[in-house]
Amino acid sequence: MLPSGAPDPLFLSFQLALAGRYSIDRELGRGGMGVVYLAREVHLDRLVAIKLLPPERAAQPTLRERFLREARLAAKLSHPNIIPIHAVEDTGGFVFYVMSYVDGETLAERVRTRGPLPSSEGARVLREAAWALAYAHGQGLVHRDVKPDNILLESATGRVLVADFGIAAAAGDAAADGVSGTPEFMSPEQVLGGQIDARSDLYGLGATAFYAFTGRFPFEGASATEVLAKQVTEPPPPLASLGMPVPRKLAAIVDRCLAKPPEHRPQSAQAIVEQLGVALEQRRELPVALRAFVRRYGRLDGGGTLLAGLGLLSGSVIASAAFGGYAGLTTLVLGTTAASFAYFVGAARRLTMLGFGHPDLGPAFRQEMEQAREELSIEHLSGPSSLERWLAPLAKVSASVFTVGLVLGPGAFATPWAAGAIAMIALSGLSTLVSSISLLALRQQHRDVDTEFWGRVWMGSFGKGAFALARKLLGARTPAAAMTHRATELSLGMAAEQLYESLPKESRQALGDLPALLRRLQDDAQLLRRRYDELQELLAESGDAASSPQYADLRAARDEIHARLGEAVGALETIRLNLLRLHAGSATVAGLTTHLGLAAEVTAEVERLIAAHAEMEDVTKFPRQAAATPV
Repeated sequence: MLPSGAPDPLFLSFQLALAGRYSIDRELGRGGMGVVYLAREVHLDRLVAIKLLPPERAAQPTLRERFLREARLAAKLSHPNIIPIHAVEDTGGFVFYVMSYVDGETLAERVRTRGPLPSSEGARVLREAAWALAYAHGQGLVHRDVKPDNILLESATGRVLVADFGIAAAAGDAAADGVSGTPEFMSPEQVLGGQIDARSDLYGLGATAFYAFTGRFPFEGASATEVLAKQVTEPPPPLASLGMPVPRKLAAIVDRCLAKPPEHRPQSAQAIVEQLGVALEQRRELPVALRAFVRRYGRLDGGGTLLAGLGLLSGSVIASAAFGGYAGLTTLVLGTTAASFAYFVGAARRLTMLGFGHPDLGPAFRQEMEQAREELSIEHLSGPSSLERWLAPLAKVSASVFTVGLVLGPGAFATPWAAGAIAMIALSGLSTLVSSISLLALRQQHRDVDTEFWGRVWMGSFGKGAFALARKLLGARTPAAAMTHRATELSLGMAAEQLYESLPKESRQALGDLPALLRRLQDDAQLLRRRYDELQELLAESGDAASSPQYADLRAARDEIHARLGEAVGALETIRLNLLRLHAGSATVAGLTTHLGLAAEVTAEVERLIAAHAEMEDVTKFPRQAAATPV
């Protein structure tokens, strides 16, 4: 039955040819490749989709044979992200193939009806589509028409399935001037009629991802010919330049897929799968305890803070009235510091009891800031505005004048210029206040200033001291095991520190300041890991210069960083194992001391390497994107 209720000669004649084998229910879609019907396979009693080659094309022997050949090749593919083809037939003048019916929607429909995909969902869709392409390419089959209409999203599971491998070109689906494909998703070499290989599919995948994340095509025009011309002659806009909330690494992958020369695109679809796997792995959801700490319990911005402040202010006024101004000021300063530190120790103690430690805070604050940047970029372009750039020096100058005025004020008040000095101090103080508040408000539009501030507090000496005291207050109580993913160096370091704390006092004294060495190794490994990621991004973003000497230098630097990272993690692992042996009585303190000396040498080498690479970065010619604000 047709949706319109009107008889369709093609529908009727096709159903007559399939009678007894397939019962056609309705038409699902129609395009240049033909018509897709929803049908029921009679013998197996299952829903299938049947794609019929247009009869006028099936009448051309060469085109018919090519379509059948490509469809039979595609039918050999067996992959969870590829729609399986059950049968390919030439019956009664009708050329068609039968595939599994997917209850869902195409990626194009999803974007048209609900807008661009969130970055996490888009990365997953892109990864599963790349998986399908990697498998097909390994079987020697190129899709030739990767686009959102050929990517289906299953309703029940969200699974991504790719359809029509090699079928579009085989069916002679011409976009313009006899070129086969869809203009908005065709690679430059495909437009020019050049050699088509797996890298052409990667271009189509990049254009599809661009559409999924932005809701628009990389190139648009009034006609297919105009779009095709832009595919060949114009560079695509960088995804990050559109202000969409897409992580930098993910945007870099999409941009590389859209490179004009095929050799500047990723090496393979499998390489894209691996890169997306790393991007998704790094964006694991924070454990609830860490997320609550970063967003709420690690900040002095609640109602209790206001009440405590009012109490301290009242106490300082009383002390000032009873014992003088200096006593009041001392009460306010010491009381604020003591109360803040007590709150920090309590928060650190609660987090420690849940199995987390101070090393977990750095990655947690960094991930929270990265997520905040993505959310803020939806409404505001990243980067400071012109007003913000003007207010920053004004706030610094005003604060400097105000400070100098306060220092010199008592001497100036006894001079004939006292009124002027007072006016200058008052004006500079007011200017400092207004410009600082305005600057913070503007920065908060594109940066999570609060999280940056509390991140620095917790990762500084104040936070480290709070956790150290919290551990001592716990005594012999065993914290819970935290169900969280940590970088290997953090897990090893925390385990080694717990083993150290459980040693007898004499053994701890003989081992010297082992916790400080562990923290140095952890910090060094974290620096190396971040530097390795930065170099990987530089290499990914510098595809056009892959043959240059600077590119080779960056690859060598990346490999060296990777090797040193292995040494730092290996040193932590050695210390942990020796502490375990020490507990078991199969090792001595003297033997462990030798390994501690070797570990100290590793940290020294790492710090020299980081310094050397910082100098190299100053002279590299590859542009770097703005890095995340360090915590």
